[in-house]
Amino acid sequence: MLDKIFSPETYSMLGQWALSLCKNLIVAIIVYLIGRYILKWISKLCSKMMKKSKVDTSLQTFLLSIVNVVGWLLLLIIIISILGVETSSFIALFASAGVAIGMALSGTLQNFAGGVMILLFKPFKVGDYIEAEGFAGTVKEIQIFNTIILTNDAQTIIIPNGGLSTGKMKNYSTEKYRRVDLDYSFAYGTDLDKVKTAIREIQQQNPLIIQGQVDDSNIVAEPWVGLTQLGENRVVVNTRTWCKGSDYWTVYFYMNETVYQQLKERGFMFPHNVMDINIVSK
Repeated sequence: MLDKIFSPETYSMLGQWALSLCKNLIVAIIVYLIGRYILKWISKLCSKMMKKSKVDTSLQTFLLSIVNVVGWLLLLIIIISILGVETSSFIALFASAGVAIGMALSGTLQNFAGGVMILLFKPFKVGDYIEAEGFAGTVKEIQIFNTIILTNDAQTIIIPNGGLSTGKMKNYSTEKYRRVDLDYSFAYGTDLDKVKTAIREIQQQNPLIIQGQVDDSNIVAEPWVGLTQLGENRVVVNTRTWCKGSDYWTVYFYMNETVYQQLKERGFMFPHNVMDINIVSK
């Protein structure tokens, strides 16, 4: 029995196995060293490309970590295969884990994908005034999963990036200039020419209001006043006033307050709802 175990054939098989193992080990070490160098090169290349494309810093770090993790997993599978270990079970395990994690974090992954889209394509940036998901405010921070905005009354709103990237959104900060549209109602019989003249004078009094075409835009920003509606008990005059986006609310409140004060002083009457009641006696 012992003669068979320690026979020359056994020693020969053990020698061949050890020699094959040593060869595979050397190849695995060489593949590891080359793979590590390639992974570092890929990481540096991706980093340069993202910096050149001006990708957000937080997104750069996250994407680079994903690239490194995927690269090292592939390198590990290749090394295990070289050493003669069956890799199909490892691949199946990774695939099953990926599917399970994806199903468990479906909503989170949707928000993550939305965050990546926002940081890559930049439909808005920090400091922009946007309106989305029923909220309006200034973008305070763009995170991987959420966007934080600050409303005009100092409320912090956290909006998931999934709905923000796929839903409708208004960005009021993309253009340098904005138009302030306001309607004013007057009683029937009011002299329309005098009303228009008075409002134009008010528009000319404020230096924040643009009085003509701006040099760096195709917008014709001349203030405009016109009759837009004949209501049941009132006529509606619309005013269109251009200003810089940062001056929007200043001009908005200026127009409302000044039109009310000055036109009231000039004798113009602002109508109110009127109800006629007829009493019939029998």
